[in-house]
Amino acid sequence: MPFIPHTEEDVSAMLGAIGASSIEDLFDEIPPALKAGKLKDVPDGLPEMAVARLMQERASADGFWSNFIGAGVYEHHIPAAIWQITTRGEFYSAYTPYQAEASQGTLQLIYEYQTMMTRLTGLDVSNASLYDGASALAEAVLMAVRSHKTSRRVLVPKSVHPIYRRVVNTTVKNQGIELVELEYDAATGQTALPADPGAFAGLVIPQPNFFGVLEDVHAMTDWAHAQGALAIALVNPTTLAVLEAPGHWGTKGADIAVGEGQPLGAPMASGGPYFGFMCCRQDFVRQMPGRIVGRTVDLDGKPGFSLTLQAREQHIRRSKATSNICTNQGLVVTAATQYMALLGPQGLAKVASNSHANTVALADKLAAIPSVTRAFASPFFHEVVLKLNDNAKDVLRALRAQGILGGLDISGWYPELGQALLVCVTETKTAADLDHYAQQMARILSKRREAPPCAYKRQPE
Repeated sequence: MPFIPHTEEDVSAMLGAIGASSIEDLFDEIPPALKAGKLKDVPDGLPEMAVARLMQERASADGFWSNFIGAGVYEHHIPAAIWQITTRGEFYSAYTPYQAEASQGTLQLIYEYQTMMTRLTGLDVSNASLYDGASALAEAVLMAVRSHKTSRRVLVPKSVHPIYRRVVNTTVKNQGIELVELEYDAATGQTALPADPGAFAGLVIPQPNFFGVLEDVHAMTDWAHAQGALAIALVNPTTLAVLEAPGHWGTKGADIAVGEGQPLGAPMASGGPYFGFMCCRQDFVRQMPGRIVGRTVDLDGKPGFSLTLQAREQHIRRSKATSNICTNQGLVVTAATQYMALLGPQGLAKVASNSHANTVALADKLAAIPSVTRAFASPFFHEVVLKLNDNAKDVLRALRAQGILGGLDISGWYPELGQALLVCVTETKTAADLDHYAQQMARILSKRREAPPCAYKRQPE
């Protein structure tokens, strides 16, 4: 954000207007013992050119990598206009829009975001918003249990992101809610539905699942409804530009849809911030955490926007709150709204289609290498699991030495798969990138096959 400092004349005029002789007088109520004093470790100021060079050096220390890691955080192209608009002062400094009369711009943006998300998911209502995809799934589980009223069991496939499952368990384990893990089919990677599940409040349906595999969402949704349970869709929003929307799954559609919004214009940024989205059918809106912005008219018939649902402990009695931790990740939601508006339906579909095509191309190239096989035979989106006849961690280390982040070693989470990599490709990769990855993988595996056995045992890292 641009910064324009006040001149000495500006400061003197403001102090004179309030009758203070110095800025220090504004803080005279703070006891001297509590003041930090001069910041001794802060270096002296530098000229703008020197600061720019220092920052470039610091940034370049991270290196540049050809990235093929996904697993919930995805490298998509973000047009420059997205964050140029998002970091304008009226968006960048806006806080929670409690005062509707002073927050019409923020409220309208959130309203537009909600509209886009309901159209993307095919559901009736969207909130705005949640911390991240993992906490959004946890909130959906709580929401299903509240709505069901009789069962406190929720079925969660093993093919849901392992970290998401840990977050959900941490959230619900002390609330008497049981998470029942469902296995996946070893050949297809798809969820295996149990013959006799007993009573349960909800079924989580990942699309695609953690392996990148596309589930039979229509059958799973109808199966959940036949058992009297809610269908909870856990989706990647990019896929919804080309795949069936959760609101259209099966006969009645999913009841709740949640996921991570990071693919919609948020940079990976070393771990955040991200935002979780949640949409649902109108029947369950009173159980939805977070905020909902509505459009209305005033006494003069002019359109306006206001917060129409605020089911937080700040607004109603604690015992009636749907959540004590939900939030509005407003700035990232702003970026997502700009991203969806700028790309439009055709642009989003192109991103999804190109990502899928690139992943198919790379998977075919890698599967042609001896010692590399695809783990599952099912269709996938833009991630695929590859099994190696070698140590996955060592292979990834060798690829990294060539400037390639070759994927995520998931052998620890899924030991039954053996040495396995989860590899992701998005629209940001070129044919040359794919060829370079495949050539380096073939070279590394060939060299490791030819190498004589080591005389020592590698120590655990």
